[in-house]
Amino acid sequence: MAADEPLMVLDDKGVVVRWSRQAEQLLRRAATEVVGLPATNLVTDAGTWSGRGAEPDLGAVLLHHRDGRPVTSDLRVRPVLRPDGSVVWAISQAPEAEAATGGTGAAVLEALFTESPVGLYALDTELRIVWANKATRTTSGVPAEQTVGRSLTDVYGLSSPSAIEAIFRRVLESGMPAREHTQLSRAKGKSGGEYGASFSAFPLQGPHGTVLAVAVTEVVATEREKTHSRTRILDAVRERVGRTLDVVDTCQELVETLVPGFADIAVVEIVESAVRGEDPPLGPLGRDVPLLRAAFRISGGAHQAQAHPVGDVRSLPSPTPYGQALADLQVRVLALDADTPWLTADPARAEAIRASGAHSLIAAPLTLRGTVLGLVSLYRTQQADPYDEHDVAFARHLAAHTALCVDNARRYTREHTIAATIQRHLLPPCPSSQTTVETAHLYVPGNAGAGGWFDTFALPGARVALVVGDVAGQGVYTATTMGQLRTAIHSLAALDLDPDELLARLNDTAKLLAAERTALPPADPMRQQALTASCVYAVYDPLTCTCTFARAGHPPPVIAHPCGATEIPDLPTGPLLGSIEGPPFAAATVKIADGSVLALYTPAILPTSPSGATGDPGPLRQVLLHPDRPLQDLCDDALYRLGNEPRPGDAILLVARTHAFPPDRVATWELDHNPTAAATARAHASRQLAAWGVEEESVYATELIVSELVTNAVRYAAAPLRLRIIKDRTLTCEVHDSSFTAPRMRHARTVDEGGRGLFIVAQLAQNWGTRYTRDGKTVWTEQALPPQPR
Repeated sequence: MAADEPLMVLDDKGVVVRWSRQAEQLLRRAATEVVGLPATNLVTDAGTWSGRGAEPDLGAVLLHHRDGRPVTSDLRVRPVLRPDGSVVWAISQAPEAEAATGGTGAAVLEALFTESPVGLYALDTELRIVWANKATRTTSGVPAEQTVGRSLTDVYGLSSPSAIEAIFRRVLESGMPAREHTQLSRAKGKSGGEYGASFSAFPLQGPHGTVLAVAVTEVVATEREKTHSRTRILDAVRERVGRTLDVVDTCQELVETLVPGFADIAVVEIVESAVRGEDPPLGPLGRDVPLLRAAFRISGGAHQAQAHPVGDVRSLPSPTPYGQALADLQVRVLALDADTPWLTADPARAEAIRASGAHSLIAAPLTLRGTVLGLVSLYRTQQADPYDEHDVAFARHLAAHTALCVDNARRYTREHTIAATIQRHLLPPCPSSQTTVETAHLYVPGNAGAGGWFDTFALPGARVALVVGDVAGQGVYTATTMGQLRTAIHSLAALDLDPDELLARLNDTAKLLAAERTALPPADPMRQQALTASCVYAVYDPLTCTCTFARAGHPPPVIAHPCGATEIPDLPTGPLLGSIEGPPFAAATVKIADGSVLALYTPAILPTSPSGATGDPGPLRQVLLHPDRPLQDLCDDALYRLGNEPRPGDAILLVARTHAFPPDRVATWELDHNPTAAATARAHASRQLAAWGVEEESVYATELIVSELVTNAVRYAAAPLRLRIIKDRTLTCEVHDSSFTAPRMRHARTVDEGGRGLFIVAQLAQNWGTRYTRDGKTVWTEQALPPQPR
């Protein structure tokens, strides 16, 4: 056809008013079928035909053949003036020289439509199919002409339809192609299982770069693509499985990674003793060994196909593939149908298999170094191809990785259980309350370790010691170090040291333990953990209503006054225990009102900031706004505010309500510094003990103790002298003088005239010692009192 002979003529509204014989031959459409219809019915991109304002050269345009095939033609548009003054538009083909490329394109499209084995679709801007080649029927089961007007996700059942549509949409918007996006696909137009399909999308552009449509190719995945898919799943297993050191969580991570990519149903069963952290049994596994169903997942989230619920403990029936896999430690793969003989040995599983429609099974044992940890069972239903030998090799790899992760979690569970057991036996089950101090505590073990400790114990002179500490690290070594430091504190407290001096000597002990660690062999894991610990030590004196604090890198306590106000005292802090350098430890004394509440805690009790740091004691102060509440209620309130977030260490809160010592159970006398002081002291003691109703035997022993202590003070010390007797759970005698010379007990020989005083005192008292103060020293003794009748 000549270049100036019009193919068709359109009026100013884009309606065909003339249809040439050449157009009939090109598109196999009669004039009676076309004249009077909009020209937009003949092309792929309706926007190209707008009637008014049409461009002189349309370029290559896809015209619709009667049978749906596209026909590429280079078209030109020119206006024609009619006698009545109106304008029509003559559409003609470009000259053959200019249309040579268009003719080649038409030949290519003809081959793609009839001969290509690759499925090819053309999608419009709404992602509807406007054209499909014959190869698409092989995979979709739907004739090409019946797919027109439908979306691709309506023709295929894709594993992630929203993702594939988002890719096509990006191609439309950006004009950039997207290649080889693989998904599991299932044809909706025919029966059959799932298969891997690789989709690629390319923009179809007009002459000015406008994206008119999207061309989509679909290629059925070959074994190479299946191998790539298995590799991606195995990479996901290595990345996601084993992130937590918990056996059950590890099993759940596995089934979530495998379903639905590799299996439609996944079950993991673990030897029950291994879940508790015990050593797994050697293979082959005995028939009576119980297994815990640790994880289950089915594609779609339904659980109606479970044979047994998660958490169920039972041994595997025999003879079945599950029992055989644990007997010879070999992976089993087999087909499932209604006539499978071994199903009768396990009716519950048989019913679940029939309900799910599973047709293929892999049973892979979880083994490590000859031990058996459990079993992984993987099923495929009617929506997937059966497992083959390549899948068996893949299952063997993922079972090996999972077994290693489960064993790591088991070992952590075992070590954590041992550490928690050690710590539980080293900590007091309940801090002992004294006459003047009521106590309660909150203890929440942390996820990262077991190194926190707390304690309360009585000191001479009706005083009470409160201590809270935290050892950095985790595991058995941390728990044992905590026990060593706690024992050292008790030993140092028996020497009646001031809090700052006690921490200084405790730091010496910590440095000795740290040096012992560095002397261990390089391969010893304990050598890799630096020994650092924090501690706060407080001594409450109910006779003066004061509390003396000393800190070693530990947060300061919170004091709740009876009026409801809370205070964080300004206390000096020393270095962490185990530190070689740092400022000296210092103590500070704070006045404590009767009925106040002291709160000592570890940093883990405080809320964590986004950076992971702890510090703000605001929530704890809120808990203590009403200190008159029962102490256990305060601890419970702190627990509720703590929440369920992972803690960096043990969360410990020790609360103590203080009271003044009853004045009628303490007596003090000032003594003259002369030889009659001992007799005067004996008389005072005798009268006071009689008034308290102390038994005569205890009175006699107390008179001897008082006489010896006062005699030593008169002979070796200086005035002033003071005698104080305290009746608490024990009977305490204190003699204070202004000398700083420490008394020393000697074993006198037969001919010696002296040196037996402190020896006699030590025999009569259950405990004795010396406490130094700023103005001298106090020598004290404690005697047991018979239990008081209730």
